[in-house]
Amino acid sequence: MSGRHKFETLTGKIPAKRRKRIDLEKKRLRREMALHELRSARNLTQVKLADILKVEQPAIARIERRRDMLVSKLKGLVKGMGGELRLVAHFPDGDVVITNFASGIAAKSLTGG
Repeated sequence: MSGRHKFETLTGKIPAKRRKRIDLEKKRLRREMALHELRSARNLTQVKLADILKVEQPAIARIERRRDMLVSKLKGLVKGMGGELRLVAHFPDGDVVITNFASGIAAKSLTGG
């Protein structure tokens, strides 16, 4: 025997309770990602995203390493990935979407220009 098994065969043996925990963890991981993970999940390389945003690849690498950045830079990056950044303040009595950030983001804002 080669020791190889179809993935479906292996996962089919997982008990339902454990499978439910795995599914919940997968959903949580999809909701929480670092920027480089989000870019990768969107099937984009740094080079491709840089091309879309009309910046150099090192600019994307720098942004992905940052721990703090302007909302406008983050908004431009997410837009380049095909998404829309929404800022939400979460309170015990409900969420509030913050709306007073500029909607037009120039790609050059990613490089600080």
